[in-house]
Amino acid sequence: MRRRSRKKNAVLAVLLLVTVLYFLYPLDFLLMGWTRSAPKQLSWQLERLVSKESWAEQGDYLHLNVTYQLLAGTPSTRQKFLTIGMSSVKRKKGSYLVPTLQSLFSQSSREERSSMVVVVLIADFDVRWITSTVREINSTFASELDLGQLLVIHVSQKWYPPLTGLKRNYNDAPDRVSFRSKQNVDYSFLIHYSAGLGQYYLQLEDDVFSAQNFLTTIRKHIEEQNAKKDRWAMLEFSALGYIGKLYKSADLPLLARFLFLFYQEMPCDWLMSHFRQLMTQRETILFKPSLFQHMGTFSSFQGTFNKLKDKNFEEGLYTNPSAEVYSNMSTYQKYFPKLAWDPGEGFFWGRSPGRGDYLTVVFLEPVVVAGILVETGSGGKDLLDSGQVELGQDVFTAAMKSCKTFQSLGAFMNGKFEMREVDKRHGSASSCLRISVTAGQKDWLIIRKIRITTKSSAS
Repeated sequence: MRRRSRKKNAVLAVLLLVTVLYFLYPLDFLLMGWTRSAPKQLSWQLERLVSKESWAEQGDYLHLNVTYQLLAGTPSTRQKFLTIGMSSVKRKKGSYLVPTLQSLFSQSSREERSSMVVVVLIADFDVRWITSTVREINSTFASELDLGQLLVIHVSQKWYPPLTGLKRNYNDAPDRVSFRSKQNVDYSFLIHYSAGLGQYYLQLEDDVFSAQNFLTTIRKHIEEQNAKKDRWAMLEFSALGYIGKLYKSADLPLLARFLFLFYQEMPCDWLMSHFRQLMTQRETILFKPSLFQHMGTFSSFQGTFNKLKDKNFEEGLYTNPSAEVYSNMSTYQKYFPKLAWDPGEGFFWGRSPGRGDYLTVVFLEPVVVAGILVETGSGGKDLLDSGQVELGQDVFTAAMKSCKTFQSLGAFMNGKFEMREVDKRHGSASSCLRISVTAGQKDWLIIRKIRITTKSSAS
């Protein structure tokens, strides 16, 4: 009887201990059994790479009191070129986190992936949702987690400042104020953790598509910007919200504290503009085409419908060289010829073209053209019925710039012209590309897109 009683008491004691652990540490309890490794409490002071360039971190000034929990991934011991940060919460409708991560990695080469680390802050407090989300990330991105290319972190709710009863600036509803204020704190904690992981930091949201080889494009623009020797605080690779904003790691400790100090004052995209100006960068530095596009249909705030899109985004690699564009066709309103050449969704729209009408692209420097794509029309209307594409040499200037000689490459088929390996047929450098109308038409003409690759960009 005594043995049974002792055994029964031992079982009850274990059950009591398990119950207490569940209520005290519910996230740890649920994660412990199946994660790739047990969660670790990470102190930003001791176990993360600290930015050596920031005075705020060197002396532990303006201490930001927060502790992080590592839910998945293996932090690298060396600094990468680029840290990509995003915060994710449970949405009432849909989830875009996994597709966003898939786009980031699939649009990057092996070399590019080795130069970056993606940090995801799971910024929700629903334990079961966190558990299922981390489980899905573990199963989908096992390789990236093992290679230190993806980290998933969490901050307990106890580290957050008050999120209710806040000032209702701009007459926002209380729930809206709480949402945007928490988002500022989320970003503060995320940026604070990421400060030493990379030389540069890119802020994204958890519902975006990425352009092909975006990291190489970002690296190129950073090098060009640094060569100008003008101080900059933020480079923008998307015009939308807090998407595609790039910072130097040395500035992140200040940015994290800035977002935290003014978390209840205004939305994060407004705060970032004030931060840029305080860091003595007066003008926006926005690069086109945009490298990131909003994919979400439903907002993370109350699941409301959101059709926000960046008109300057191109998923493929935009390689058009610098050029001037001319046309003798009558232009409708502000749909100028150059819009068909520039990145984004702009297009040229001209009134009924006649035989011999043209649109000519004059390159600022001669290039060896490797591939050409020209698309006309919209919804099956305003197509180019009869036309051809030509390459020219020897620029001259009259009423409009053009080339002295042209060689035809081929005709449009169903309003479209596409040719690869152009350099094998026309190996010398070209100074012009011309679209010529070979028969007049009553319908107006939309030239939606002119894209080329050159021998250097195609190799």
